[in-house]
Amino acid sequence: MTRKIVLSTFALLLALALSGVAAHAADDFYAGKTVRIMVAYSPGGGFDAYSRLLARHLPRHIPGNPTVVVQNRPGAGGLITANFIYNKAKPDGLTIGHWVGGLILQQYLGNKKVRFDAAKMGWVGAPVRITNVCMTHKKSGVVDMASWRAAKQPVKFGGSQPGSTLWDIPRILIAHTDLPMRLIEGYGGTAPVRVAAEKGEVAGVCASWEGLKNPWAAQLASGDVRVLAQFVDKPHSELAGIPLTNDVIKSDVGRQVMNIVIRDIGGALNRPYSLPPGTPKDRLMVLRRAFDATMKDPELLAEAKKSRFPITPVSGEDVDELVAGVAGLQPELLATIKKTFAPKK
Repeated sequence: MTRKIVLSTFALLLALALSGVAAHAADDFYAGKTVRIMVAYSPGGGFDAYSRLLARHLPRHIPGNPTVVVQNRPGAGGLITANFIYNKAKPDGLTIGHWVGGLILQQYLGNKKVRFDAAKMGWVGAPVRITNVCMTHKKSGVVDMASWRAAKQPVKFGGSQPGSTLWDIPRILIAHTDLPMRLIEGYGGTAPVRVAAEKGEVAGVCASWEGLKNPWAAQLASGDVRVLAQFVDKPHSELAGIPLTNDVIKSDVGRQVMNIVIRDIGGALNRPYSLPPGTPKDRLMVLRRAFDATMKDPELLAEAKKSRFPITPVSGEDVDELVAGVAGLQPELLATIKKTFAPKK
């Protein structure tokens, strides 16, 4: 064996040994610690519900079995949390942000309130690929697409801030359909919009079916709340007969924008969990492995099924690719999207 081969073999063995030591160090790190999941929206919404479900089962899959708690930090459509995770949270693997993936697009639309670079964050994964819908309360008098189109006044939908589906879907519909619609901004998430709809302040909300169907289960069963449209190519198994994107938006440009922003970014990249930039890679990998294992955990799956929370996870590696795809949008398409979504200056 030549000296060169000996040295190469030694270098390889040393690298493997060091990686093993690093992984073991990350495993030991979490013992006795508390991991905080910071949710960017109010209690009672889908982001909060999924995070509390995750928090109950994730500790079993993190070496050292740390405590996992959920903290709600609503405001600015999720930007308060997203910016905090990027700029202020310690990059120690103990703070995980949960905020809507649509904010990643806002980074490329010139939103000055975005103070993060999504490509530099550590992505743990997402628990579900969602189906976005528009729903209304019967108090509004809008119970289907026909009554919506026939409305004499713009139908009010509660919204949050740019980058949230509550804001993005109405913006697309206002720009690319003739539906009478008005966006009422400033709500802290789906939970306060649901309350506003029940009080008659707004007609309804456009957000995820997965996040709305449970808190509004009784109202859906009674007919007090109706699903008007779903923004996908094929109907959700629970929403047969509900109009699809192509039924609502007739222009090719409008469909393209809706598909990219709401079906793709707002669907697969809707509910990601992120770590601050600079988090040690070994801790990111520990949390990714723990997340993936938790998504397959029979106890979590049983609880999710009982609570009617679908689990269709997206791995951290897949989130990385999706984030890169947003960064790589063609300039012409980005300009079209920007015209629809960019916040007013």
